[in-house]
Amino acid sequence: MPMKREITPPGKAAEIRRVLKQGGRSEHAQGVQSFFKEKIKSHGWYTADLRRLARHYRRSVEREFGIEFLIKVADQLFTGPILEERVFAVLLLEKLTAHFNDSHFALFESWVDRIGSWADHDALTHYLIAPMIVSHPQRARKVFEWAESTDRWHRRAACVALIKSTRRGKLFPLVTRLANLLLEDQDDMVQKGLGWLLRESAKADCKRTVPYLLRIRNRTPRRVLRTASETLPSRLRRKVLGGKPFAVGKKSDAQSRTPAKPAEA
Repeated sequence: MPMKREITPPGKAAEIRRVLKQGGRSEHAQGVQSFFKEKIKSHGWYTADLRRLARHYRRSVEREFGIEFLIKVADQLFTGPILEERVFAVLLLEKLTAHFNDSHFALFESWVDRIGSWADHDALTHYLIAPMIVSHPQRARKVFEWAESTDRWHRRAACVALIKSTRRGKLFPLVTRLANLLLEDQDDMVQKGLGWLLRESAKADCKRTVPYLLRIRNRTPRRVLRTASETLPSRLRRKVLGGKPFAVGKKSDAQSRTPAKPAEA
C-alpha cells in the first residue's frame, strides 16, 4: 500500500493558490487595476466569494492541523505578487486574533515589508494588527517606530493600526503624538491613513479631537483635514477647514474602499 503523502503548510498554500487561480474571473481581473496606482496582479475574485472560501479553509485546516499550521499557510500566501493570495492570508486568520501572542504580532509586523498595495496593507493592518493592539495596548508602541520609517507602508500602518482602538475611545494621547510625527508627510497614502485615523478619533471623541484639528490645520496637508472632518457637523467642518466649503458627498479612498474593495467592484 502506498504511503500517504504528508501535508505541509507549503503544500496547502500551493493547493490554495491553484484554487484561487482557477476560480478567478479574467474579465474582473482587468478592472481591478483601476483601483490602484501600482501595477497589480489579480485573479479577479469578488470579496464575498473570497471570504466564503477562506472561511471554508479556516475551519477545515484548523480542525485537522491546528492554528499554528494555519498561520504557516497564511505566511506562505502573504508572499508573492498576487493580490488575492495576500488578502486570502488575512481572511484565513482575521477571526482568530484572540489566540495570537507577541510572536505572532512580530510575524504580522514582518509582513508589512511584503506589501504591494493599499488593499493588502489595510487588510493586514486593520484586521490582524489593529485588533491585537486593542487586546494588548502596549503593542501600540511599535507604531512610533513605523512612523519613522522611510517606507510609506510602515508609516501608513502606524495610522491604520490605531483605528480600532480609537473607535473604542482609547489611546487618544497616542493618536495625537503619532499625528504630530506625520503632520507634514507628503505621501498621499500616509496622508489618507492619517486622515482616516483622525476621522475615527473625531467620531469617537469630538470634544478632544476638534480642538486638536484646529491647532494643526495650518501645518498639515488639506487632504488630511478634509478626511478628518468628513463626519463632523457642517459648522465644525467649516471651522476646521478655515471656512472654505467642503464637498460633503465626496469620500476619501480610506473611507470608501474597504481592504478588499477591488474584489467587489
